[in-house]
Amino acid sequence: MRFDANTNVVLCFPVEDYHVDKITTAVHPANVIVASQQDIDLQILSADVFCGHAKEKELPWPEVVAQGRLKWIQSSAAGLDHCLKPAVIDSEIPVTSASGLFADQVAEQTMALLFGLIRSMPVFARSQQAKEFVRRPTDDLHGKTVGIVGFGGNGRRIAELLSVMKVRIIATDVFPVDKPNYVDQLWPADQLNELLEQSDVVIVCVPLNSQTERMFGAAEFATVKTGAYFVNVARGPVVDEQALVSALVDGTLKGAGLDVTDIEPLPESSPLWDLPNVLITPHVGAQSFDRVDVTVDFFCDNVKRFLAGEPLLNHVDKVLGFPRPEHRP
Repeated sequence: MRFDANTNVVLCFPVEDYHVDKITTAVHPANVIVASQQDIDLQILSADVFCGHAKEKELPWPEVVAQGRLKWIQSSAAGLDHCLKPAVIDSEIPVTSASGLFADQVAEQTMALLFGLIRSMPVFARSQQAKEFVRRPTDDLHGKTVGIVGFGGNGRRIAELLSVMKVRIIATDVFPVDKPNYVDQLWPADQLNELLEQSDVVIVCVPLNSQTERMFGAAEFATVKTGAYFVNVARGPVVDEQALVSALVDGTLKGAGLDVTDIEPLPESSPLWDLPNVLITPHVGAQSFDRVDVTVDFFCDNVKRFLAGEPLLNHVDKVLGFPRPEHRP
């Protein structure tokens, strides 16, 4: 495809003027249109290329596809449920994601949640608020088996950080390939139960799609090793929250660290707020001081590839809902 003065590149993520200038240079002579979350449902109809993430409105994807104008979707997020609708999946429009761009940040968030649970930080935070200087029990991460469910960019970076902690690491993935030396076992996704039976810590990193929605329910929590810790830095709907609460209350799980929840914001009525063995953060795992800079650089790199007819980075398999390993950066 060639860009000309009639080509519209529509953005919908929090860019500053200097980001727009950089994109404008990359897509010249195309027009760059910065849409808001409030008007993206209208602006998307004029897009030849869309880069962003519509968070507040359902976009008219059937109409967009029927127009035949849109030639490429670059998501500014790793999650793709905002754009992988049936009309898009069935179309020839390529979709690329931000998968793995913020693996360092997701790994840091995972460590914060995990260490907080292991070292009883919810308990000590409450003690601090009550001005109680009282020693209470803590746990050890060293010597434990950590199971990582989903071994893409985020899962691999988490494993890399954990590899110095004298833990045994096992993992499952749809594509169980390229096992690092510091990972003891990398199994196919259908060996999840084996991972749950062996893991003292379960870390969830899978994308959200029809195969992973509610993949952790009552049966899975019944299989998990008693006294395990559960950390979810994937997506909230991957977990049946009622089953999770039951597992936390009956002692099946020793604690849970959640950066994501089924409904966001988490309703005030959720029992998760009051459980003493739960740490909750408001879906900030991929936050970074330079998040938009990194996203813009990635998009501009992919623009060059798009115009040159070269393979796009993070080209999504729309049936799977995420990029295959060979398409990741």
